[in-house]
Amino acid sequence: ISRRAAREMRWAAANQRGGAARGRARRRFHGGGGCLKWRLRRAKGMAEPADYPPFQLGKPRFEQTSFYGRFRHFLDIIDPRTLFVTESRLKEAVQLLEDYKHGTLPPGVTNKELWGAQKIKQAIIHPDTNETIFMPFRMSGIVVGLLLPNQTLASTVFWQWLNQSHNACVNYANRNATKPSPTSKFIQGYLGAVISAVSIAVGLNVLVQRANKFTPATRLLIQRFVPFPAVASANICNVVLMRHTELEEGIDVLDSNGNIVGSSRIAAKHALLETALTRVVLPMPILVLPPIIMSILEKTSLLRSRPRMILPVQSLVCLAAFGLALPLAISLFPQMSEVST
Repeated sequence: ISRRAAREMRWAAANQRGGAARGRARRRFHGGGGCLKWRLRRAKGMAEPADYPPFQLGKPRFEQTSFYGRFRHFLDIIDPRTLFVTESRLKEAVQLLEDYKHGTLPPGVTNKELWGAQKIKQAIIHPDTNETIFMPFRMSGIVVGLLLPNQTLASTVFWQWLNQSHNACVNYANRNATKPSPTSKFIQGYLGAVISAVSIAVGLNVLVQRANKFTPATRLLIQRFVPFPAVASANICNVVLMRHTELEEGIDVLDSNGNIVGSSRIAAKHALLETALTRVVLPMPILVLPPIIMSILEKTSLLRSRPRMILPVQSLVCLAAFGLALPLAISLFPQMSEVST
């Protein structure tokens, strides 16, 4: 027998054995094991993605001990898609979490669905008041105008005022409502932030305009970086004015079980310092990267021949920078820190 014929005989025998085995398997499934086949299919369809751990109500989906975990957590929270969640979808998410809390979940609900419901609720509902946060003042709301070139005094004042007004509204909408603060403190912080931001931005713009040593192109490039020191100083001023009483009265400190054990001025100082550093880092990518990127893009033939595209392109660049900067800045420090006693 030739090698080819022997090989064909072995293949035929293997196919015959395989066909018999498949026939026995079909008889087993259809002769009473049909439910097993259904279970296998159902288990395969319900396999949980590795990115969705077992759901824990009120706990972050990503671990918070590392910067990367915190970054993924806040990147998930500021998802702009949560701005367009309908009222019916929000009610479904809240009801699903209530069912989980009371142990009445309908069958077939996955961890992915539970984490998604909690994400929607945390993005839209205030944790203390249980009220819906107005859409523009959620963490995923964005104001882009400040990042556009400030070429006139009027535009500088307007965009700095608009940015600080938006910041004040976001701070108030996402405030800690467990310890109510008088409205006068928010007004005080708002006015201080607006005055400091406008005065620094206008002052730097005037200095740049009077600098005769710079060429027009260099002057324009420097002007684009003016918003950063103005916004950074205004953010620090806002934090100090709105939270200075915490340095005198202290903030609540918790034990390992989450129970309040007292107040600490050392913890308040620690928290205020971390918040101020975060507010300084936050505008860095937003107000530094776009000017650099746009100075390169504006030299391309595409934008030179189509100057009307500069504004839309810069808006997209600023949006991308903001989407990266916010989670990076607020991920620098954990939300719960330890203080040695």
